[in-house]
Amino acid sequence: MKKDFDGRRQTLSAILPVLAAAVVLVGCGHQKSDPADATAISQESQTESETQQEAVSTETEEDKTADSSTETEEEQTTDSSTDAEWIENIMLATDIHYFSDSLTDGGPRFQEMVEYGDGKIVTYIDQITDAFLDEVVKQHPDALVLSGDLTLNGEKSSHKDLAEKLHRVENHGIPVLVIPGNHDINNHQAARYKGEERLPAEYTTPAEFRQIYRAFGYDEAASEDPNSLSYLYELDENTWLLMIDSCQYSPVNKVGGAISEATYEWVEQQLEAAWDAGVEIIPVAHHNLLDESEIYVDECTIEHSEQFIDLLETWDVPLFLSGHLHVQHCKRSEDNRGIWEMVTASLATPSCKYAILTYRDDRSFLYRTQSLDVEAWAKKNQCTEEDLLNFKQFQTPFLRRVFYNQAIASLNEVPELTDSEREQMAQLYSLLKFHYYQGTAYQVQEPVRNDPAYELWQEDGMATQQGEYFRYILEDGKRDYNRLEVN
Repeated sequence: MKKDFDGRRQTLSAILPVLAAAVVLVGCGHQKSDPADATAISQESQTESETQQEAVSTETEEDKTADSSTETEEEQTTDSSTDAEWIENIMLATDIHYFSDSLTDGGPRFQEMVEYGDGKIVTYIDQITDAFLDEVVKQHPDALVLSGDLTLNGEKSSHKDLAEKLHRVENHGIPVLVIPGNHDINNHQAARYKGEERLPAEYTTPAEFRQIYRAFGYDEAASEDPNSLSYLYELDENTWLLMIDSCQYSPVNKVGGAISEATYEWVEQQLEAAWDAGVEIIPVAHHNLLDESEIYVDECTIEHSEQFIDLLETWDVPLFLSGHLHVQHCKRSEDNRGIWEMVTASLATPSCKYAILTYRDDRSFLYRTQSLDVEAWAKKNQCTEEDLLNFKQFQTPFLRRVFYNQAIASLNEVPELTDSEREQMAQLYSLLKFHYYQGTAYQVQEPVRNDPAYELWQEDGMATQQGEYFRYILEDGKRDYNRLEVN
């Protein structure tokens, strides 16, 4: 099942000095959206579900061929039964960006932050979190893994309130394992909102993070890295979870991800221990292992990731789990024969996805996502807020409006365009980017290319930043990134 041990130590001895030399650390700035004079998405948003149904029916044979050609015969994404001696079911969520109700009065400055942010539904993040944790308890997985950006901007109150909620999951016998994201520690952007004001809030230090979440991985860890908040959790006698802290927060918080020489040495020790014990090891980090997106190219991928890939593949690790990108995606290392990375979208961003990983004793796995049914939760819990009771209709226009505003702001720099043309182009851009975030851009390839606004983008929009994104999404969106089965 695994590679021969011969030569492994020599390979590692060559890799680690390179890692040590590459500790100049950078890392994924999500695109920022500036406020723009833009109205809400028009009637097109109200018919989004109809558009999506139409888009599904127009998937071309070329798209289907492109989907299947990305996998080898041994890795077809089809259902298969198994006589596995053991199966692990792990629920994954990331980038919750929880924000304590105690830090806002819901006033205009808070609403402006939400409306002109990057698509996180912070207004209802408390309800989204409760709905998700109810679903975790209902499905009762072998573990719940939260891969960073637990809070909006590292507010101590947000961390404490979220940890209190997580105890309910543990009380149902489900281990909860957390690691920090770039927003969570030593973040001087921690804020509270009162009326028209944005005021400083108390942020969280590394020691405080570990103390707050001590019951969620740290106290039960088989090994802790003394140089970071990384740890090894032995799920059972078959599977270990390697929870890697890829964040930079000392002495100051940074967006990008990197791993120090000392932590790499600790990682190597855990990989060797798993090998010697004959157990499977699944690494988890906040930042991405592979270059998953040309849109968000800066500060997303772990610095010196090529050497990290070599290290993991040397130990025959088949799978890596991450978040940070807020986009649903997956990729295999460049030779297409190495490690797979599954990037789960943000739980806070429509359509509020989480993932389920089924990992088998023969090292085959099935990764699939589900969208959280906030609407059903709201009705069950007798909520009165209309947005929650009609969440399926609320969430799509909300996110598309964010992308619409981004496009309008960019297209305002193109004087040749009329207001009507900008409107058409922004509507089309918002549709395409919405599907990109869902990992379903393949569904709208044909409708987008047949839309009159597509030609406007080709003629006058490609020189803009959003034009570059438009082109890339069409190139990238050739498959469904919500499901992968490797046998």
